[in-house]
Amino acid sequence: METPAAVIVAIDGPSGTGKSSTSKAVAAQLGLSYLDTGAQYRAITWWMVNNGIDLSDASAIAAVAGKADIVSGTDPSGPTITVDGTDVAGPIRTTEVTSQVSAVSAVPEVRARITELQRSIAASAEKGIVVEGRDIGTTVLPDADLKIFLTASPEARAARRSGELKGSDVKATQEALVARDKADSSRKTSPLAKAGDAVEVDTTDLTLQQVIECVVTLVEEKRASR
Repeated sequence: METPAAVIVAIDGPSGTGKSSTSKAVAAQLGLSYLDTGAQYRAITWWMVNNGIDLSDASAIAAVAGKADIVSGTDPSGPTITVDGTDVAGPIRTTEVTSQVSAVSAVPEVRARITELQRSIAASAEKGIVVEGRDIGTTVLPDADLKIFLTASPEARAARRSGELKGSDVKATQEALVARDKADSSRKTSPLAKAGDAVEVDTTDLTLQQVIECVVTLVEEKRASR
């Protein structure tokens, strides 16, 4: 049996559209590596919070953008992330980090550093990789074999995210998501945007399993055509 062609799949979209769950499941099902790029921005934000960097000062953030040693494990069944050898998979999901990540990730020096890291990980994935984020198809991997942009209504996204956050206030979650979208879509460097050649999948009325099946089909079609 022929080995399937390696494919690089870029999955973009705002929070709460099912990006992470879909990307991990698709990668696991198809034997591909997986990279959560948002975790890398959270990791560098966590490092800056921990090191007392003034996050209201873009020049202070820029000055230390290259200091943290961030390592991402790309096994979809157990993705890992460490900063300077410390496992930060839990700490990067705190409210403190979540509230600061947009400000840190808007700094061009941070984006340049993390983008370079993401490209090197994608280039070294022998069997192919699913990379999920906000600017993968437009900036990080503009030559990706397949680009997918997941969307969903703000209400659906808030309901999912508050479910993940175990009973948090849906209205407050929705307001936070909309604010994050606005920050990510309006930043000057690599804003959240749909690539011109991306396939848009609206997940509002789909179950997670339906979204996964849809994306797996798209990837298999792309593999078959190569």
